[in-house]
Amino acid sequence: MTTGAPGSPHTGRRPDDGRTSRVAPRTQEPWFRFAATVLRPVMMAVTKRVWTGTENLPATGGFVVVPNHLSHVDPLVVAHYLYDNGRLPRFLAKASLFDVFFVGRVLRGAKQIPVYRETREAGDAYREAVAAVRRGECVVVYAEGTLTRDPDLWPMGGKTGAARIALETGCPVLPMAAWGPQDLLEPYGRVPHVLGRTTVEVTVGPAVDLSDLRRSAAPDPQTLRVATERIMTAVTDLVARLRDEEAPATRLDPRSADLASTGDAHVVYNLDRQRGRRAPSSRASAPAQDAQRPGDGGGGTDEPGTPS
Repeated sequence: MTTGAPGSPHTGRRPDDGRTSRVAPRTQEPWFRFAATVLRPVMMAVTKRVWTGTENLPATGGFVVVPNHLSHVDPLVVAHYLYDNGRLPRFLAKASLFDVFFVGRVLRGAKQIPVYRETREAGDAYREAVAAVRRGECVVVYAEGTLTRDPDLWPMGGKTGAARIALETGCPVLPMAAWGPQDLLEPYGRVPHVLGRTTVEVTVGPAVDLSDLRRSAAPDPQTLRVATERIMTAVTDLVARLRDEEAPATRLDPRSADLASTGDAHVVYNLDRQRGRRAPSSRASAPAQDAQRPGDGGGGTDEPGTPS
């Protein structure tokens, strides 16, 4: 793995300048290759990337990735990180996206997984995700189920879908944190900020230890809650590391706060304050350098989390 000179208090790595090589997945569906060919150059043009934790990504075999959720561009950032590190992501995405002209064709062709939330078909996504993991694929689950409702953009409590997949398959579940996508496109924003290149930071932590929760019988609700809490704690810890801040003692539960569980809940986000906090970070002032490695190829319901 490429190592950076001093500059980041946590990783010692600095943003890449877009000129370094990548490790594309060896096998790609034509539609995935098409999407990557179109979207990757766009992401390279509008972002500077600080990518760390890539040593925690399995080179082979199935696993689940659980990121925090800040912006509608999050899936592009996460896909870019995973794709350039040799893994094709399979996102659990809300079913309505599959009905959008041409977008749905690309999503189906790239083997993304539709989630029919709050319907009898909701369980289909879980079964497809389990099957994908057992085929050795990388499944991305937004355990929060929607963009965070926390005004300060901290992760919320999670749904139990990621824990269910991990406990049924025995696969690793990796926490992921991103910081910066909200500067490219604000939560529920419609117009991205494309003047200048936005710094986006992504890191992946070690697999969450669920070994004591794996049993032959199906996990009960309490076990799923414990597993989900561990996963979201790991995600929150990574976010706190990227932000150089201490996370709140408790995570927001949108149900107890009487906030809509899907769609725009009209939260007033403290975006200006968050942008102000990025400026003094030593990470922000470091010169450009790639952070990827060479050579490597959802508390609540049982429904897997999906972005909305």
